Amino acid sequence: MEFKLKYKDEFESREIPKDDYTIKDLIVDLGMSSQTIVSKQNGELVIEDTIIEEGDKIELIQIIYGG
Repeated sequence: MEFKLKYKDEFESREIPKDDYTIKDLIVDLGMSSQTIVSKQNGELVIEDTIIEEGDKIELIQIIYGG
């Protein structure tokens, strides 16, 4: 089972490694912090506990802090 990932204007297909694979699992697998990422699933904003399904389009958006 696969899903599409978009991050920093790059697209890739990724395997869903287990049942109940969540956005949070993906963020951890990519070595990112969920505190600096906004996620979308099929164009809709979602929380990190959202389960990734076959054929989903996941977009991770890096939040930039400044001062």
